[in-house]
Amino acid sequence: MAQKKEPLLIKRYASRRLYNTETSDYVTLDDIAGFIRDGREVQIIDLKSGDDLTRQYLLQIVAEHESRGESVLPVDVLTDLVRSYTTQAQSVVPQFLAASFEMLRDGQSKMMENFGAMGNPMAQMPGFEAMRAQQEAFMKAMMSGFPGNSTSDEGEDDASEASDGSSKDELEAIKKQLADLQKKLSGLG
Repeated sequence: MAQKKEPLLIKRYASRRLYNTETSDYVTLDDIAGFIRDGREVQIIDLKSGDDLTRQYLLQIVAEHESRGESVLPVDVLTDLVRSYTTQAQSVVPQFLAASFEMLRDGQSKMMENFGAMGNPMAQMPGFEAMRAQQEAFMKAMMSGFPGNSTSDEGEDDASEASDGSSKDELEAIKKQLADLQKKLSGLG
C-alpha cells in the first residue's frame, strides 16, 4: 500500500462511533490499528467540538493490546512512564522516547535492507537472538537514567528534588547510551 502524506481523517460522532472519511464507513479500533500497521498516519477528530482525540485513541489501542496479553511494554517500563509524569524527567521523556523509537526504526530498516532479498521471517534471521538481546539492553538503558528507577522506594524523594544540573547530566548519560547502542545496532547489519 502506498503511503499517503496526509493523515487518514477519522471523525468521532456523538455516539462515539468512528467514521473513516476516505471510505465513508464506520471503523473500529482494530481497523485503526491496522491502518497504522500498514504505515498510515491517522488523525481522530471529535465531530462536534473539533478536538483532536488521536492521542487518546492511540493510548486506548495500546492498552487493549497489552490487556489481551500482547505485551510489548514490560511492567518496569510502564512504571517508569507513570513516574515520568510527576518528575523532572517529564520534560526529556517525550524527546527521549521519540529518539529511541527513531533509532529502533532506523536499525530495523537497515537490517531489513540487508536481509530483504532473503524474505525469511525475523525469527529465522541470523543474529535474531543478538538483536533481541540488544533490544532488551536498550530498554534497560533507556530507563536506567530516569529518576525513581530503583529497586526500592528509597531515594525517590531525592530523585524528584534533582537540580537542573543533574537532569542535564542524566540527559547526557542517556545520549551517550543511545550512541553506544546505535553503534552496536549498526554492527549487527
